[in-house]
Amino acid sequence: MDVSSKTELAILIFAKAPVPGEVKTRLAAAIGADRAAAVHARLARRTLETALAANIGSVVLYCAPDCRHPYFHSLANEMGVNLEPQRGADLGERMHAAMELAMQSAQASLVIGTDCPFIDTAYLRAAAEVLGDSDVPVVIGPANDGGYVLIGASKLSSRLFESLPWGSDRVLRLTRQRLQALGWGWRELPPLSDIDRPQDLASLPADLLD
Repeated sequence: MDVSSKTELAILIFAKAPVPGEVKTRLAAAIGADRAAAVHARLARRTLETALAANIGSVVLYCAPDCRHPYFHSLANEMGVNLEPQRGADLGERMHAAMELAMQSAQASLVIGTDCPFIDTAYLRAAAEVLGDSDVPVVIGPANDGGYVLIGASKLSSRLFESLPWGSDRVLRLTRQRLQALGWGWRELPPLSDIDRPQDLASLPADLLD
């Protein structure tokens, strides 16, 4: 596809099916598996609504373990987004595969998880603005736990995602090192917090908990 015919940006939202006992397991220790799964479902919906409201590009919901869960179909029907299965042996492979596919028809792609309710439309628009700068091919939204809440790119290398200790506090630091090794410029947005652990519940908006 000719670059001139590509859309500017594809937003790829990564979400797991809200199955009790399989999502938000650390939260479940404090609030129970059913309630933790409900929080997860509300976080995913909030993320999708925010991405659509930002109006900066196409939005695709990447589903795990596949697209068959009724929750995903209800979101697709209600919000008019396409569903795609996550493909790959680990999170890094799945992210790279999704971004690579998206960039067949978009000039840049932006991956967002569903653990951060503090991403708003202004944050997403700031990420899109970075990706519109031809000298800065990567944008990162750091997470306060040492990972990131989003990553976007206008060019790709599997080296950004291979064999990273996903879920650890080393992900962001190692990603910076790999960008330096590639010789790529990047820009970071203000850090935000994920909702993963029982102590994070204190900062969770009340409408997402009850």
